[in-house]
Amino acid sequence: MNPKQPTALICLSHHIGGMELAATKLANNLSNAIPLTYIIKENTFIHEQCKSNPDYEKLEYETIRFSTTLMSPSLIFSVRRIIQEKNIKNVIFVGASEMKSLYFAFLGLDINLIVRHGTIKSRPKKDWFHTLVYSSVTTHVAISKYMSTNVKKIIPFGKDTKLKVIVPSLAKSISAIEPTTSDTLRLLHAGRVTSGKGIDKAILACGILYEHQVAFTLDNFGPADLKYAHKLEELLSSIEYKENIHINGFTNTIYDEYPKHDIFIFPTPDEGYGNVMMEAISHGIIVLAFDNTAISNFGEMGFHIHLVEDKNLDALKEKLLFIAKNLEQEKALARQNIEKAKIIFAPQRETNDYLELLI
Repeated sequence: MNPKQPTALICLSHHIGGMELAATKLANNLSNAIPLTYIIKENTFIHEQCKSNPDYEKLEYETIRFSTTLMSPSLIFSVRRIIQEKNIKNVIFVGASEMKSLYFAFLGLDINLIVRHGTIKSRPKKDWFHTLVYSSVTTHVAISKYMSTNVKKIIPFGKDTKLKVIVPSLAKSISAIEPTTSDTLRLLHAGRVTSGKGIDKAILACGILYEHQVAFTLDNFGPADLKYAHKLEELLSSIEYKENIHINGFTNTIYDEYPKHDIFIFPTPDEGYGNVMMEAISHGIIVLAFDNTAISNFGEMGFHIHLVEDKNLDALKEKLLFIAKNLEQEKALARQNIEKAKIIFAPQRETNDYLELLI
């Protein structure tokens, strides 16, 4: 393989979530194969991960300061300075909000610009200004087949702009912890505690287990949305099995939680990919989710998972009870996903897919 030119991966998000972890993981994987600089916003979750998470101790990164994503002079000049000083020729941008500023940061520079799309977009961006902003993009990368359709519908393409689907990989090897057993059915939900990640539907679905006197617990691991705290408390106060629900907060060791649970329940209303779905499948635990957006693609990949009609809480409950009644058989089928996942979600496969796009 021909040597690749210096590369920057840019993710300027200040949020905590799957996209931020995926961007950092991708930067880390690529840095093992090519000269790479990770450009991030100062004093964010990503910055903290780069400083303190031992998985990223060898990752070279640069931080920048800015207060607004819309035409920010500090963002424009800081990114431009790093690109020029390091003679960077490939840029992989993960995000959306900063694209307008980045257009001006790259203006006049000879850049192979790749934009990775990891979230569903609802409003078309094909006005004259967005057409100008996206005109310098060499390749759009969608992280699922569903996402690629969304990108073609929403994003303007230049005359020579290409589109490629690159499925993400696991951030690291699956947990070394051996799966455990319990007389209690152990459910897991991973994701932000907010209205958009399905925690409410997961909690309500557990009602059928309570009604049928199935001993169970539901653990959530994910950062809390403080704006959602009141709604969550209202929901928990309205159910009789509140003590079975455990909201544990964010953890850096989510991989170790999969072997400690039997079912991963993820009834999210809308998902661009679902990194936690990939993680649960790879660990060989039972997966139950709504059949929507990119979630459907996991079924198309041939994995044994349970997908029920989107937003249908009754269907979710019925399938959860079915799994509980056929638990050992379902566990055995889920374990068969592990070997297939090792191939489909391999970091080297994802790295090679991106290397093909670089100059």
